[in-house]
Amino acid sequence: MERETHDTVVDPAAVVALEQLSATRRLPAMSVIVSTPDSYDTIRKLIGCLRAQTRRDALEVVLVAPSLEVVRAGLADLRDFCCWRVVQLGRLRTVAQAKAAGIRHATAPVVVLTEDHSFPRPTWAQALIDAHREPWAAVGPAMGNGNPESLISWADFIIGYGAWLDPPAGEADQLPGHNSAYKRDILLSFGDRLEALLGAESTLHQELRARGYRLYVQPAAQTFHVNFTRPARWVPYLLYSGRLFAAERARSWSLPRRFAFSGASCLIPFVRLKRSLQQIRRSRPDLLAPVFPALLFALTVDGFGQWLGYTFGAGQAAQKVAHLEFHRDATASDGAALLLDDDKSAVPRGR
Repeated sequence: MERETHDTVVDPAAVVALEQLSATRRLPAMSVIVSTPDSYDTIRKLIGCLRAQTRRDALEVVLVAPSLEVVRAGLADLRDFCCWRVVQLGRLRTVAQAKAAGIRHATAPVVVLTEDHSFPRPTWAQALIDAHREPWAAVGPAMGNGNPESLISWADFIIGYGAWLDPPAGEADQLPGHNSAYKRDILLSFGDRLEALLGAESTLHQELRARGYRLYVQPAAQTFHVNFTRPARWVPYLLYSGRLFAAERARSWSLPRRFAFSGASCLIPFVRLKRSLQQIRRSRPDLLAPVFPALLFALTVDGFGQWLGYTFGAGQAAQKVAHLEFHRDATASDGAALLLDDDKSAVPRGR
């Protein structure tokens, strides 16, 4: 069915969406949610990777930005896709807010979340679309380290995505946050709770499984995640993201349960350390000794953040995370080179 070339939609939150369909007039198979807090330059490299996709003609790009004007310079790049939308959000308050707005304005049956510092291989979209032909509620990719020369980067990567480094294909309990693909109707069924659940996606995955839905890891869909390397940005991110995770996890808990987890927070670093060491032994045993100090330090900071979340709630953690999430201080040398790198061959440096 044909739609108008330009479409303006205003929802109750006064978020405006502008749409341009390609000449093919085909409906997209998957909507890619792309967020920027400021300008097109922030997402230029990511858009370049999306343009390199073997199935770019099946993709709708939903670009969530403060306004149309700040991304207008890059709109010509979006002509390669099946269609595109710009969702004008005003000031980006939290990452979850931007993602929820993008999902609500998407039109494809599958939506995939992205980050400005996570760069997919050219076959990534095809693999996710194919996997979603099965009745999985969500499909996650394999994760690679996009800047593997740094020990801090490896510690950061292992904490966030170590479970999905060279994973086997199959059903899973959890998927990579900020990088997985979902059936849109299932996400929309959460209604007003969607934004809060996107703030800590492991909680979303738990809720999906509680409702009887199934999750799947597809290693053929691979993306390379650029991680922190500078302690001045990494440490506050660990603190605030840990606090946000705990607060969102405990949102509906009783006070006694919150206090119980608050009291046990001192054990969190050791529980997570054991799990992380198992992941390192499985995928990168050569990193075990050099990365151990940074990993233990990071998990301690995260554990303190979780104590704050269980005890005092989220506070301004979501806003702080949003400030640190974009413009990672470490960047890959080149988008094309990154996709060809085998991150197992990289030798990390001590920083």
